[in-house]
Amino acid sequence: MSRSREAAVPGQAPDLYRAAKQEDLPAVRRLLAAGVEVDVRNHHDRTPLFAAATRGYAEIARALLAAGADPNAFDERHDSPFLEAGAGGFVEVLSACLDHGADVRSTNRFGGTALIPACERAHLPAIRLLLSAGVDPNHVNRLGWTGLHEAIILGDGSGRYLEVVRTLLSGGADPTLPDGDGTSPLRLALDRGYVQIADLLEDAAVRS
Repeated sequence: MSRSREAAVPGQAPDLYRAAKQEDLPAVRRLLAAGVEVDVRNHHDRTPLFAAATRGYAEIARALLAAGADPNAFDERHDSPFLEAGAGGFVEVLSACLDHGADVRSTNRFGGTALIPACERAHLPAIRLLLSAGVDPNHVNRLGWTGLHEAIILGDGSGRYLEVVRTLLSGGADPTLPDGDGTSPLRLALDRGYVQIADLLEDAAVRS
């Protein structure tokens, strides 16, 4: 039996999208059982899985993925459920997406992988998961930044960002790779007074 097509009405989200957004698991299951298209789009070209991923609704995400939802389906801004889960640090959703074919090389509207915004926001469990899944720690986005650059430039130098830097270096991040302006991670850290991060980078550069 073919799935029914639940068309998006301008200004109105499809029923399955609304159910996912509201974390209504019984409604999601009921609609899927009725044959509603799992990747139906709303007026922003977002799928129900996108709605679940951006909010960290793991049970909803797992139900949709089990029904065939695409973790790599891009919306109108070129974001996907997988990339949104990375930016939000939602490890359970990330793990489910990876188990169902998430593309670790995919990039968002800024040209960044799922790892880069996770580093910006110090989502350590997500960073560890993404590194173990094979996301490139040295990928450079359109701003000329890697995850390491974002952790330094957009972080606050606190202990959690120190741990982000440590985790990235352990995961293969290049401590000497300059940003788009030619500034090294060490110089970025020193200019901001992040002494502990600078010490880590200096030690890593000597060993590399």
